[in-house]
Amino acid sequence: MKRTLIQSATIISMDDRIGDVRDGDLLVENGRIAEVRPSIALGSGAAETEIVDGRGRIVIPGLVNAHMHTWQTGLRGFAANWTLLEYFRRMHAGLATLFMPDDIYIATLVGALNQINCGTTTLVDWCHNNPSPAHTDAAVRGLIESGIRAAFFHGSPKPEPKPGEPHFSEVPHPRHEIERLLAGPLADRNSLVTLGLAILGPHYSILDVSLHDFRLARELGLIASMHQGGGPAKTPGGWEKLIEAGLVGPNVNIVHGNDLPDELLQKLIDLGVTFSVTPENEMIQGHGFPITGRLLKRGVRPTIGIDLESVLPGDLFSAARVALSMQRALDNAEMRRSEGTIPATTTIPAREALRWITTEGARMLGREDQIGSLTPGKLADLVIINADDLNLFPVHDPVASVVMQTSLANVEAVMIGGIWKKRNGKLLVDGLDRKKELLAQSGRRLVRDIERQGHPA
Repeated sequence: MKRTLIQSATIISMDDRIGDVRDGDLLVENGRIAEVRPSIALGSGAAETEIVDGRGRIVIPGLVNAHMHTWQTGLRGFAANWTLLEYFRRMHAGLATLFMPDDIYIATLVGALNQINCGTTTLVDWCHNNPSPAHTDAAVRGLIESGIRAAFFHGSPKPEPKPGEPHFSEVPHPRHEIERLLAGPLADRNSLVTLGLAILGPHYSILDVSLHDFRLARELGLIASMHQGGGPAKTPGGWEKLIEAGLVGPNVNIVHGNDLPDELLQKLIDLGVTFSVTPENEMIQGHGFPITGRLLKRGVRPTIGIDLESVLPGDLFSAARVALSMQRALDNAEMRRSEGTIPATTTIPAREALRWITTEGARMLGREDQIGSLTPGKLADLVIINADDLNLFPVHDPVASVVMQTSLANVEAVMIGGIWKKRNGKLLVDGLDRKKELLAQSGRRLVRDIERQGHPA
């Protein structure tokens, strides 16, 4: 039996029954959390147990990044000054068309490793640059090799059509490719990497395609995730038609959703749809204000994603902090407008933001019984934060320290399924320098080739 005991740590369980445990112990056995309480006696198993000194440390559940296009890792920062319209033209119709399978592989591998480095243990990899099975397999291989827990959301590329080709909005999601993945590399739905669908949805496809894709997801029991927003919808009134067809339910995940009318938003919430907000990128590229507050007002919580490392950093702590700060600012401004004063107390506590990147991410994936909190019986996905670091010390409110002050520099250790992936501030991965060089070579080639084609870099 493999066991690890973390002793004398501050444990933020995110399980309401357990709560926060100051100076507590956490025991991991065979890849799962066995116990969380003030003191754990090992008895006869002490000699076989790894003991970790948790003094001055905060232990939290592994973070869940609900939305990221990991294939863009090799282009970090390249799209930082683009609006959404520029992104469509210069990334999807330009750079994306130049990716070879090896580019997808190394970007996904290094991007996933960076997520582990930042404290993310579950990554929703929304892969929509896979024009061939080889591209898809390269992405899956990168995720598996990284050791991260991942939901691979299979998407479809979005180039400008060549003469005689249909627009991507008219192309149904490829059933044969999904069935191939389910029969092959992603056959085990309990494995570290599982499958979902990154479909076009009614905002980016014609109605027949939306109906086909929603039915495919329902038939195969997969999550159907889609972008919502950014210009006029391809199918006006499409959501209402999908609802009438009985195809909208808890397996549907909407990303962004900034322009959803209130009445439709409420209908979607009532049907159990989940929502993934990417706050920083939405504000940068012009999607509009994130819908965090609109969801909270209706009794549901968002999940949080990074979206694009070609624009911004992959640090989920920062993304949650941006979402929290932005919504507090909107709430404060509304109170000033309506009442002429600021709120008597904060409208959203810091613990809420931690839920968005832990328990809510697990719920969106339908895995709340497995991940998202430090609950005995769940998979041992956890992060150890060094609270003795200069930017965190002294800690008065551990949750506030995690949400408002923690950065990548404080992530001391990461465990996924009971296996250490990061210790003492260092990723446990072989050949990282070589992987970084391959990523740099890929990014340089893509930029060089797009410039040779006469497109702006």
